[in-house]
Amino acid sequence: MEFGLFMMPLHPPHRSLADGYQRDVDQIVLADRLGFREAWVGEHLTERWETAPAPDLLLAQALALTRRVKLGTGVTLLALHNPVYLAHRLAMLDHMARGRFQWGIGGGAIPTDLALFGLDPANPAVVRARSAEVLDVVLKLWESEGRFTYHGTFFDIDTPLFDPVKDRGYYMKPYQRPHPPVAVAASTPDSGSMRMAGERGWMPMTSSLLSRTYLKDHWRLVEAGAARTGRNANRGDWRVARDVLVGPTPAVARERARIVLGRNYLQHQHPNRVGTIQMTSTKLDPAMPDEAVTVDYLMDNVWIVGDPAQCAEQIQQLHEESGGFGTLLSITTDSDDAGWDHESLRLLMEHVAPRVAHLS
Repeated sequence: MEFGLFMMPLHPPHRSLADGYQRDVDQIVLADRLGFREAWVGEHLTERWETAPAPDLLLAQALALTRRVKLGTGVTLLALHNPVYLAHRLAMLDHMARGRFQWGIGGGAIPTDLALFGLDPANPAVVRARSAEVLDVVLKLWESEGRFTYHGTFFDIDTPLFDPVKDRGYYMKPYQRPHPPVAVAASTPDSGSMRMAGERGWMPMTSSLLSRTYLKDHWRLVEAGAARTGRNANRGDWRVARDVLVGPTPAVARERARIVLGRNYLQHQHPNRVGTIQMTSTKLDPAMPDEAVTVDYLMDNVWIVGDPAQCAEQIQQLHEESGGFGTLLSITTDSDDAGWDHESLRLLMEHVAPRVAHLS
């Protein structure tokens, strides 16, 4: 089993933006030193707890300070972007990364992000269609040779033919050809994104929201998608995200989880999830009332919390109940004492990872 970071990033509103970004970069640098395989950085524009409107900027800074860890968007919210500009920014970042960039994509966004761009949150079909068109344009731009034209529902594109005398025209392609590795994130049980990952041979990425009861069905969606296009789905490509807090003792781990993960949940996540599919997805039993999804419930049933031995047991259980996956993505935390965050990452890689290294 491999390990990675998934960085929303989550920062309490009292953290200054500059300090939050520095903490993010510091954790990625530490992850590189500890041997994490990858780190993904989220994207939101109107979410005060998730302060990453331009994850590629943070990735660019982290690239200069790391050597091995692969870095990716987690995820690019496709509907919010102009595909021509997006294709250029990502291709440039891919060259800067020299093969260490991975492109995570998502077809939705929170309502206020959509509204900021003039998209109607109450019309998800339009959001999905726009996302699909953005993805189609980006991939076709990268594949194109010569003049490229596209006439869709949302975009009309006609690239200027490259003039070799003036050295002017459309030329930008990614460093990795035909494009960087693509990961598709999914946060709902019956996700079309998981099917698409299987159909296209891309990396499926399951959100930390989903309780373990949904994981087997998530993988079945990947397999169904792969079967449609004659592919064989590889569980080693599957990423499963989880809130993880490893402490030196069980008592310390639970105390810190209650303070840090509990704050995230009670102040940020719970108010936004009540009555939504996101809340239902965290339940082992869909019939549970929302008020039963407490910090203690999450600590005992969804999050991975404990000393190294306990966390290894919980990862083993998650792996067995899901049928197996290749990479566990640890959701990063922002404790008021940053030492807690760094200690958890060190314990995860130095004392938990060796206990589950046999899992595949």
